[in-house]
Amino acid sequence: MTAQRSPAIGRTIDAGGIETNYHETGSGFPVLLLHGSGVGVSGYANWRYTMPEIGKSFRAIAMDMVGFGYSACPTDASYSLDYWVDHVIRFLDAMGIEKTNLLGNSFGGGVALAVTARHPDRVSRTVLMGAVGTHFQIPPAFNAGHGYEPAVERMRKLLQNFTCAPENITDEAVQLRYETSMRPGYQATFEKLFPGTREQKMLAMITPDDQIRSIQSEVLLIHGREDRVVPTETSERLFRLIPRSELHMFGQCGHWSHLDQAPRFNRLVIDFFGR
Repeated sequence: MTAQRSPAIGRTIDAGGIETNYHETGSGFPVLLLHGSGVGVSGYANWRYTMPEIGKSFRAIAMDMVGFGYSACPTDASYSLDYWVDHVIRFLDAMGIEKTNLLGNSFGGGVALAVTARHPDRVSRTVLMGAVGTHFQIPPAFNAGHGYEPAVERMRKLLQNFTCAPENITDEAVQLRYETSMRPGYQATFEKLFPGTREQKMLAMITPDDQIRSIQSEVLLIHGREDRVVPTETSERLFRLIPRSELHMFGQCGHWSHLDQAPRFNRLVIDFFGR
């Protein structure tokens, strides 16, 4: 697999000056899928097994947020929650999407939460999976990618933090993310995405409680009981704050609910969006 032929490279659109890589499948009401922040992540790497299922009922779109995957990775940008929220809105505008459902994983859940709170007119329903976005006690695995130096076996070890089912860490998954992490300029940008301590990284993604309480749309919170990256207390706290929220906890499930409990996860999400 080479960067030029990587399946993670999809279509490109200019989203308000940001060259944005994305994948799309299906038709109907849109579902925008937002990826996590692990080393070598992309919309495709995060959602390649989920998109075909959601695409059977909806227009499923997975974008690479600025600084990640195969979208623009400017080294002089001031990366922040505001910047990523703005990129999502620019992407929706460029795609001609007035309103969408959101599905966000981890970091992408934090972005989806902020978009839902700040731009209620653009969001129908939201699913947050192992999401950040509020205060929590930080476990060691939260910052597992810090100081990463590209190597296939280092990538394999890193990905093992995200699942409690070792069979999910396939050679394909490892190679896919490793190749993305080797993209020219990627490492320099990655170190600038979340500078500082683990605590500063967590605080940088927080949406204030009053904004969270103001959310009036329906929100489904999904979390794996064995999540070692973002603790379950995060979704529990969001459940208490968001008025029209539901919380589903999967047992025998790590940070990647969409893989560890794939059939049940897909049905839960599709049913929620289909109401």
